[in-house]
Amino acid sequence: MEHARAFIWCFSIIIILSSEFLYLETVKLGSCQTQNFSCIATERKALLNFKEGLTDTWGRLSSWRGKDCCSWAGVVCSELGHVTKLKLSSPYWSDPDDALEVTSYPLGGEINPSLLDLKYLKYLDLSLNDFGEVAIPNFFGSLQTLRYLNLSGASFGGSLPSFLGSLTRLRYLDLNSCFSNSSKNDLRWLSTLSRLKHLNLGNVDLSMANTYWFQAVNMLPSLEELHLPLCQLSILPRSLPLANLSSLSVLDLSNNGFSSSIPSWLFNMSGLEYLDLNSNDLRGGIPDGFARMDSLRYLDLSQNSFIEGKLSRRNLGSLCNLQVLDLSINDIVGEIGEFTSGLSRCNNCSLESLHLGYNQLGGFLPDSLGSLRNLKNLHLEKNHFLGSIPESISNLSSLQSLDLSENGMKGTIARSLGQLSSLVSLDIKDNQWEDVITEAHFSNLTSLKELSIAQISMNITLRFNVTPNWIPPFKLRYTDLKSCLVGPEFPAWLRNQNELQHIAIWNSGIKGSIPEWFWKLDLVLDVLDFRFNQLTGTVPNSLKFTPQGTLYFDYNNLTGPLPVLSSNLSAVSLDHNMFFGQISHDIGEKMPMLTDLHLSYNSLNGSLPSSIRYLNSLITFVISDNQFTGKIPDIWNNTPYLYLIDMSNNRFSGNIPYSLGSLAVLKFLRLSRNNLSGEISPTLQNCTTIENLDLGDNRLSGDNPAWIGEHMPSLLVLNLQSNLFTGDIPRQLCNLSLLHILDLGENSLTGSIPRCIVNMSGFSTIIKNMRYEGQVWLVVKGTDLFYDSGLFLVNSINLASNNLSGVLPEGLENLSRLGTLNLSMNHLTGKIPPGIGRLQWLETLDLSRNQLSGMIEPSMVSMTSLNHLNLSFNNLSGKIPTANQFQTFTDPSIYEGNNGLCGQPLPTKCKDDDAESPNSPGSGNKDNEDEDGDDHQMLWFYLSMGPGFAVGFWGVCGTLIVKKSWRRLYFQFIDDMKERLMTFVSLKLARLRRSMNKKETQA
Repeated sequence: MEHARAFIWCFSIIIILSSEFLYLETVKLGSCQTQNFSCIATERKALLNFKEGLTDTWGRLSSWRGKDCCSWAGVVCSELGHVTKLKLSSPYWSDPDDALEVTSYPLGGEINPSLLDLKYLKYLDLSLNDFGEVAIPNFFGSLQTLRYLNLSGASFGGSLPSFLGSLTRLRYLDLNSCFSNSSKNDLRWLSTLSRLKHLNLGNVDLSMANTYWFQAVNMLPSLEELHLPLCQLSILPRSLPLANLSSLSVLDLSNNGFSSSIPSWLFNMSGLEYLDLNSNDLRGGIPDGFARMDSLRYLDLSQNSFIEGKLSRRNLGSLCNLQVLDLSINDIVGEIGEFTSGLSRCNNCSLESLHLGYNQLGGFLPDSLGSLRNLKNLHLEKNHFLGSIPESISNLSSLQSLDLSENGMKGTIARSLGQLSSLVSLDIKDNQWEDVITEAHFSNLTSLKELSIAQISMNITLRFNVTPNWIPPFKLRYTDLKSCLVGPEFPAWLRNQNELQHIAIWNSGIKGSIPEWFWKLDLVLDVLDFRFNQLTGTVPNSLKFTPQGTLYFDYNNLTGPLPVLSSNLSAVSLDHNMFFGQISHDIGEKMPMLTDLHLSYNSLNGSLPSSIRYLNSLITFVISDNQFTGKIPDIWNNTPYLYLIDMSNNRFSGNIPYSLGSLAVLKFLRLSRNNLSGEISPTLQNCTTIENLDLGDNRLSGDNPAWIGEHMPSLLVLNLQSNLFTGDIPRQLCNLSLLHILDLGENSLTGSIPRCIVNMSGFSTIIKNMRYEGQVWLVVKGTDLFYDSGLFLVNSINLASNNLSGVLPEGLENLSRLGTLNLSMNHLTGKIPPGIGRLQWLETLDLSRNQLSGMIEPSMVSMTSLNHLNLSFNNLSGKIPTANQFQTFTDPSIYEGNNGLCGQPLPTKCKDDDAESPNSPGSGNKDNEDEDGDDHQMLWFYLSMGPGFAVGFWGVCGTLIVKKSWRRLYFQFIDDMKERLMTFVSLKLARLRRSMNKKETQA
């Protein structure tokens, strides 16, 4: 919430400053210049009374003392000593590295009516102060001499006061973000301000004026700037009978809810220089009317999503004076060649910033891009461009930022790119470049600070080929080289990059240890990422990071004790290495900012330190596949943000800690493959948002908790297999409508399978979107498989190896998306349900080692996805089906232990070898009918032989008899083949004779 407020505050400041910058009248803002004017006593007294009502925490008005009020801070006087201006806007300071960090020094308190005694006051600026949500004082309507009023960001309350309409001399009115909370705002008072040139009502709720807002501002014939962003307007007039806004040069209607097409009356404003319609719901194509707006310098139509069509010379390609064009985050299609060719015909194209990212543009980048010589920012990310970067890019000598990321470009990277000496940021990541990067690509990039060439695929098609002693001409702050072949040696060119803050060089084929000189660069890092390489050696404790820094060294061959790293780190990922030893006992005190700790697949041992309790910001905690021992400490009450816990495949013992039940936002809990015992902690029922509960392969006991089905409605995966649970399967589990993986196998459960299991909709739901559901071991096709991705596609029920009894529930066909059903090694009786054949997605069916009877359900031949079947050791009888998938089940062990079964692949033949039991599927009367059918087929076969022979014979021989030319060709072909055959046989015989003669001679 604090970040949101800070963002709104920062955004308001940007709007306020930009509106003042765009104000066309030059306003001199200096207020501390020495003035030799005498101060009027009554006005000095008025100012002191005004000061008395204010709260000045920062001492900004400390100079307001003495007789000469014209020398006081923020006070400007006329030559006659009258106060004409009060410039009391709050100064502020923003962190250049964090836009949300803003420090200001506001005034507060009460605004005294003594300001009415300043009879010559023309200019009043109280912006960016904090007046505690009190209403704008009524006496402001009596400040008749005012020409400039700025109350932006001053935290007033109430609504827009109609008495502002009394200030008929106003030229400049800025109420942007003036009200902390206001909704009932009227604009009818605007009509009296006929001299107004600048109006800013940004971030003021004008929804009540939605139907007439434009008519209200259309009554201001002198208006030059109109700023109405974030005003909750939704109606943009399609046409106007008369437009008085002929003087308008700046129009900002961004961040509203307009959902129409771009209106044609805009194109009649020939003097418009600045047009901002971003972040609305505008739709339709880009009108050709834009071509008439010759004065336009700034056009922002970004983030509308529904603007479509193509860019062409007819709409925007002829605006030679345009400096900034932003069409990002829309639905624009086609190529950009015609648009850039149009701009290239300008005598001097003014375009400096072109933002076309997040559209549906495609094709090759045109050479005409190189004609836009004033370009400083070119952003074409997230489109469908193809091919290579054109060599003409080198003509853009002023280019500072180039973003071609997330396209489908598979070509080469132009070497001429290395001539862009002004380039600061180069982002061409998430493409599929096929090239060799050499020193020529960077030869003159002296200004480069950010370099991102990360590839979209793990397959490496981009290789660095630079000499070991190459010294780059740049000093990078940011580098991302994912899936670029930089190795096998550690990149020596990093040796002089001592300004780096973000390093990501992963899946880059680097082998061996990180050289000592790298650690001695004394970098202060935001990100250090060397994942998916083959690095060896140790990680030093001396690495320095900025607050919230991150370290990723997973999937390497690093070794040694686990390092204790910077206290500023928020994320540490060292999994899939060879670290050994224990986690530091004071990790909680030394690394208190940790949000993510991933240490899986190492050789760590010992017990978990209790200092983990001090990691109050922890979100994910993954230490699976190590050798940790002892009890899991009961210290989780102080980690309320934990979202994922994975301690699986270790040697933990004891009970599940009660404090885990305090984790209200926990979604993934994996404690499987340990030696945990006792009952499942009942406090876990407080974890109502949990989606993956994996407690399999332990020694947990007691009844299967019914509260799982009552208090965990979001559960997707439940794995309790290989434990010591007893009792019935609780019917409450059927309440888990989202569950699609249920594994209760290898316990001692009794009773029958709940009939309501067939109503669990999670096993019949199609999941269209990818989602993360954690990891789990499952028994699939008779073997244990580990799923670490794609779990959302798996639908499985495993109740095997229990003591369940009763019949299989009717209605199993309702589980239409079920992929695995394993009910083996129980005491189930009855017949296989007739509807089971409708499980078209079922791949694995194991009903072995039960007491099922009757024949194999005939409808099972319709289960065309079935590829693993086990019906062994039951009391099934009759003939084994042979249609469809059953033709592939040739292993006799699938059916062994069923004395009544016969037919392939069992050695037991069905009755009388050819005849079959009348109760077996595909036998009895049906077989008799098949035999009759065979007799009829043979009769028709013989009857058709004669006509067939006649047609075949006369179709060939008759043609040869009738057509003389064909007959000659045919016999010529026969003669040629005969000659070739005789020649071949003669050669073979001659070689055979020579070989035999040679052997006789040698003998």
